[in-house]
Parts: sequence; structure tokens; C-alpha cells
Amino acid sequence: MTPSAFAVPIENYIGLSAVIFFLGVTGVIVRRNPLIMLMSIELMFNAANLALITFAKAWVNAAGHIFAFLVITVAAAEAAIGLAIVVVVFRRAAHVDVDEIATLHG
Repeated sequence: MTPSAFAVPIENYIGLSAVIFFLGVTGVIVRRNPLIMLMSIELMFNAANLALITFAKAWVNAAGHIFAFLVITVAAAEAAIGLAIVVVVFRRAAHVDVDEIATLHG
């Protein structure tokens, strides 16, 4: 059997990427917990990475891999800063709702 006999069509990867992205969008819109919102944003980043890698492989181009690496780097920085903000907010109150957070005064 040839390796292409077990190849997964590009449409399946893009469909999976779209499903993961809309799960992330739904999590950001529906949930008001900041930790859940951060995880949902990470889901959207990962969906974009999956689409970038899929198109890079389909077009035999390394640019998609480079952009995916940059997205992973930005996602790591966003997670670190976002979690730091969440920890500061959770220290002040036991229950945190994103709609109630107006400003962060020290």
C-alpha cells in the first residue's frame, strides 16, 4: 500500500478546524468565567494553527509552519499575562464575573 492510500482529505482537517474554532467562539460568548474564556481563546488559536498547517502541507509551503509557530508563541504570552491578571482578580474576590470587572486598580 502506498502512503497516499491512508491520506486524510484536506476538507476533513478544515472541517475539524472550523468545529474547534466555533467551540472556542461559543465558549467565549456563553461563559463568563475568565479561565474558561482563556481556554476558549486557546481553542481558537489551535484551530487557526490547524488550518495554517493544513494549507501549508497542501501547498508545499513552509510559511504556514512559520506562522503557526508565531501563533503558538503569541498564545503562550497571552496565556501567561491572562493567567496573571486572573490570579490578581481572584485574590480580591471569591467569585469573578467578567462583566463585573470594570478596572484593575492596585
